[in-house]
Amino acid sequence: MDDAATPLREAWYYAVPSRKLKRRKTMPKVMLGEPVLLGRDDDGAAFALRDLCPHRAMPLSLGRFDGREIECRYHGWRFDTKGVCTAIPALVEGQKINLGRIAAPRYPVREVNGNIWVYFGEEPDAAPAIPALEGFAADVAPQVAETVSFDAGYDHAVIGLMDPGHVPFVHRSWFWRSGRDFAEKEKSFAPSPYGFTMVRHQTSGNSRAYKLLGGGPMETDISFTLPGVRVEHTQVGRHALCNMTAMTPIDDNTVELNNCIYWTMPRLGPLRPVLLPFIRKFLGQDRDALGRQNEGLKYDPQLMLVGDADLQARWYTRLKNEYRAARAENRPFENPVEASTLRWRS
Repeated sequence: MDDAATPLREAWYYAVPSRKLKRRKTMPKVMLGEPVLLGRDDDGAAFALRDLCPHRAMPLSLGRFDGREIECRYHGWRFDTKGVCTAIPALVEGQKINLGRIAAPRYPVREVNGNIWVYFGEEPDAAPAIPALEGFAADVAPQVAETVSFDAGYDHAVIGLMDPGHVPFVHRSWFWRSGRDFAEKEKSFAPSPYGFTMVRHQTSGNSRAYKLLGGGPMETDISFTLPGVRVEHTQVGRHALCNMTAMTPIDDNTVELNNCIYWTMPRLGPLRPVLLPFIRKFLGQDRDALGRQNEGLKYDPQLMLVGDADLQARWYTRLKNEYRAARAENRPFENPVEASTLRWRS
């Protein structure tokens, strides 16, 4: 893959919903082309290690975990949840090995808003922060958490997050839009930490799904943050609805879209079983569109970005390039996005 198209390394990536990682259990996962072992110890703390025993590369996920140590299935080497080797059964008395120098690499992990995030690279505190959700406590879990796998390159999947032009053509559904109700949009954007934000505005009136929220006037703002996280926050009176979408690269040709929805509206709770099929259909439409796009991309065509509707995609490329350059040159990140008003039809 072209270096410019590879996902950013120094970044937090969404791994799994917290509820999927049980105490004293582990879970294997591939992220950024690397085997990762996720786990939760006796105390409930999440951790992540490279899912390979440093002895003979046996996946550690195939071994036993007692809540404190992982035992490799091949030769019984044991590792604590920091990745440090604690025992090598084949050693005999007199064979002095400094076990503390043997380790499975460890990834920084954070658990925020009911989700587990893994960091790839160095200096996690200097990277784009995991987005905070306005109006929700850090320990509040999403009412809906869905994951869809895409056959797509990472950049194409991320650009799909911010592409307003595809909505009336890809998401044609009776519960969302008919495909005929085009309207001219004019939105103000401003730079925000490691990304940009569509500033708060009156929520679109040509999306039927919003009518479920009721409760009077609605205002929405939408933020994008590197490496590929979109947060849409809608305020309905004193209540809030927050839709977070985080893209995670699995390998060069596969991306996971992780969609988490939070709300404070009591009326939406009983509707959750009814809403799930529609949410899955909506996400599936994006998955299918990217799969069809791949049919054209395999010919490596020259692509065009045209007008205001594609400016967010251009911003993403500039943000990504600047972040890489700032890290390489050991200097502060300078956001290349300027405050703008964009116009398009959708």
